[in-house]
Amino acid sequence: MTTTVERPWVQEMVVVHRVFRRESRLMAELVRGVRPGDVDRARALAALVREYDKGLHSHHTSEDALLWPKLLARVDLDADLVLRMEQQHEVVAEGLHVMMGHLATWERDASAEARDSLAEAMDQHRRDLLVHLDEEERSVLPLISEHITVAEWNELGEVARSHTPKDKLLFMLGALLEEATPQESARFLSNLPVPARLLWHTVGRRQYAKQMRKVRGALTP
Repeated sequence: MTTTVERPWVQEMVVVHRVFRRESRLMAELVRGVRPGDVDRARALAALVREYDKGLHSHHTSEDALLWPKLLARVDLDADLVLRMEQQHEVVAEGLHVMMGHLATWERDASAEARDSLAEAMDQHRRDLLVHLDEEERSVLPLISEHITVAEWNELGEVARSHTPKDKLLFMLGALLEEATPQESARFLSNLPVPARLLWHTVGRRQYAKQMRKVRGALTP
C-alpha cells in the first residue's frame, strides 16, 4: 500500500510575492507622478509605502525565524542556497532602510529633488527584491515542498496573520486576491471562517477596490 505524503501549498508564497512585485513597481510610478509641493499627496503615498515596508519586513523576518533554520538542518547539499537567501534578506533590508530615509525627506516638502531620490531608491530596492524573489521561487520552494511539513508551513501563515492588525486583514486579503487566479482565490478563501468570507464578499472587496482607485488614481484600470 502506497502512502501519499501531504505537501505544503508553496504556491501560496508565489501569490504573496506577487503583491510585493506589484506594489514595488507601482510605488515608484506613483511617487514619480506627484507634482512638486503636493505635500498632501506625498503624505498619502508615504502611509502606503510604510505599510509595504512593514509587510515585507514581517514576511522576511518570519522566514528568517521559521524557515531558514529548519532548511539548514535538513538540506546539507543546498545549504549555500539557504545562506544566500539570508544574505539577500540583508540586502533588501538595507535597501528598504535607504528608501525609508528618502521617504521621510520627501514627505516633509514633496520637493522634486527628494521625489526623484526616493524613486531611484525604490528602483534599486525593486531590483534587489526581484533577484531574491526569483531565486526563492525557482530554487527554494522545491526544497520547502520536500523538507518542510504542512504544519510548519501553516505556522508561517499563522504568524503573518497574527502580526497583521485586525483592521488591515481585509485589505491584505484584497492585495493577495487582486492578481490571484480563480483557483488560488478559492484556496485562500476556503481557509477563512465563514463569517470572514461573507464579510469579504459583502464589504471587503468593494472597500479594497475603492481604496485602490483613490490611491492609484490614473494607474488603476
